[in-house]
Amino acid sequence: RWQRETYPALRRRAQRRGADIFFLDETGVRSDQVLGRTWAPRGQTPVVPTPGKRQSVNAISALTTRGAFWFDVFEGRLTGARLVEFLRRFLRHRRRPVLQILDHHPAHVARVVKDFVQTQRGRLELHFLPGYAPELNPDEFVWAHLKTNGLAKAPLRAGESLTARVEAGLRTIQRCHRLVRSFFHAPSVAYIMN
Repeated sequence: RWQRETYPALRRRAQRRGADIFFLDETGVRSDQVLGRTWAPRGQTPVVPTPGKRQSVNAISALTTRGAFWFDVFEGRLTGARLVEFLRRFLRHRRRPVLQILDHHPAHVARVVKDFVQTQRGRLELHFLPGYAPELNPDEFVWAHLKTNGLAKAPLRAGESLTARVEAGLRTIQRCHRLVRSFFHAPSVAYIMN
């Protein structure tokens, strides 16, 4: 239903209003997560040296089919108040209204977020994906790309900041509009381009 009815109706609404549609999601990144696959001689367990200090950071991003990409990196968990801060910064340089599509994370449906959206007087609308359907959100491909192509290629060096590494990876994605547009061509999100 989301693919055949709900999203096409949102797209028509955005066209009538001259609005942009952004897909939003967030993720957590850890310095000790699995870095991918490697090889070793048979019978010898491969060892990848990593610094002993564990680090974790969270990131939030939003993207459009036109290749626009916005992100922010933060520590701590996502709350409704923190999401309002992100949305305020996100809207700062937007001239057109925004239809934001996101999942049902508890912070997304918090009262403080609903109140903030009301204060925007139609400049921002939140629309929610069906429950338990991350495959319908192209922003999931941003995180997969970041983790497999950015962070997994080389472990953190001693003294290196995970936050700086994540920000650099997201800036690389942001500069490559063709890459951002490619996230919309995966079969599970092809409905967006139809």
